[in-house]
Amino acid sequence: MLGQQTNDEILVEVGQRLRSYRLQRNITVADLAEQAGLNRNTVLNAEAGRDPRLSTLVAILRVLGRLDALEAFLPTPPISPLQLVKSRAQQRQRASKAKDHG
Repeated sequence: MLGQQTNDEILVEVGQRLRSYRLQRNITVADLAEQAGLNRNTVLNAEAGRDPRLSTLVAILRVLGRLDALEAFLPTPPISPLQLVKSRAQQRQRASKAKDHG
């Protein structure tokens, strides 16, 4: 369970999962790096769990066809009932008359 692991252990787990997805798609590190616009060592470091940048993860997930993983990882927060009421109150209910500029 990830909740019991340290940050470093989670990064290693993420790296292992990235590597597994890459291997399932039969993509070499070099090919992934080229398609993602990354350096080969950047991909290797990400797969080793060496604290990849978020932009690196996004680029890798895009090539692996796994951007959906980001949606599952961090879904759009629901609008609270209070925010919904406030947003409706701020919406214009009618158009105003045009002012004469003459």
